Amino acid sequence: MDFRLKLGIAAALVVFVIGTSLALNDQPLARYSGASGPSDTLRLGYFPNVNHAQAVIGVGNGDYQKAFGGIKLETQIFNAGPAAVEALSANRIDCSYVGPNPAVNGYLKSEGSLKVVSGVSSGGAVFVVRDDAGINSPDDLAGKKLGSPQLGNTQDVALRNYLKSHGYDVQIIGGDPEIAPAKTADILTLMVKKEMDGAWVPEPWGARLVREANARILVNEQDLWQDGKFATSLLICKASYIESNPETVKRLIEAHVSETQWINSHKEQAIKSFNTAVAEILGSEFNEDDLRTSLTRMEFTYDPLEETVQKAADDAYALGLLDKEPDLSGMFDLQILNGVLQERGLATTAG
Repeated sequence: MDFRLKLGIAAALVVFVIGTSLALNDQPLARYSGASGPSDTLRLGYFPNVNHAQAVIGVGNGDYQKAFGGIKLETQIFNAGPAAVEALSANRIDCSYVGPNPAVNGYLKSEGSLKVVSGVSSGGAVFVVRDDAGINSPDDLAGKKLGSPQLGNTQDVALRNYLKSHGYDVQIIGGDPEIAPAKTADILTLMVKKEMDGAWVPEPWGARLVREANARILVNEQDLWQDGKFATSLLICKASYIESNPETVKRLIEAHVSETQWINSHKEQAIKSFNTAVAEILGSEFNEDDLRTSLTRMEFTYDPLEETVQKAADDAYALGLLDKEPDLSGMFDLQILNGVLQERGLATTAG
């Protein structure tokens, strides 16, 4: 099946998904209706991705469970932010590691019942192009076929905004250049088969595409942001859970801050610990050299970098991916995080 036929099928599916989303637009996700009492369990979601390394390592080696003492830690693995947000809204989990755009969508659709309690990672996203695709600058992207991991996800918004800023006709369906959201593994296959010219992806997929798809980095997204910092992952919790279980949330944040500091000061050990935990989840490890390269383009941080989250949300709105101008003024609840940082003599975050 050639790329254009695949794209046609994908476009039809996108039309269906968007139509369904618009039909449900006036029906918010489950709203916060008050605290329900303390729980003896924390249900935590995360992805087996390098930008969620704190959770992958901390859950895998038992650090997180130790931090909770008598509170039981239950975990659920997700492959996409929207699924994690849906689980939060359906009360199947209490907190989750997610990307900024799913977090924004969840906050807006739940009318404020999901809160950001900490940052997780900054950077770690790149625009990779095939070496033989004839792309040496933004001027060479006309007529090309490009990919992103998911329509409306953090990298998809970054790609569309980049193209728009360089004068291209950016459409949810169609447009020039063509954008075909696909799973990162499928992006690799398409680029190897020369059916896709480039893609905006998170690490370690950027490093892997360079290694396996005869590709190179056209844009390191760090270069597009002030001081190279922009949120790529956040830790969010249900507002009702925070209110009913502030001590448990504090223990989660304490474990998260500790894991963040350990990873930043023990990169080589962190790569091995991450791969050990990932192998338990996925049955296979990431290439260590890919992880090592990825870590040079990202930073683990508990700072949620609020201004960059607002900028990404504004970009999504300008691209037609949000139906109303995003007001995130109540999205960040950093009181517990800042209390933990003060206790440890660390600089607090804004908010």
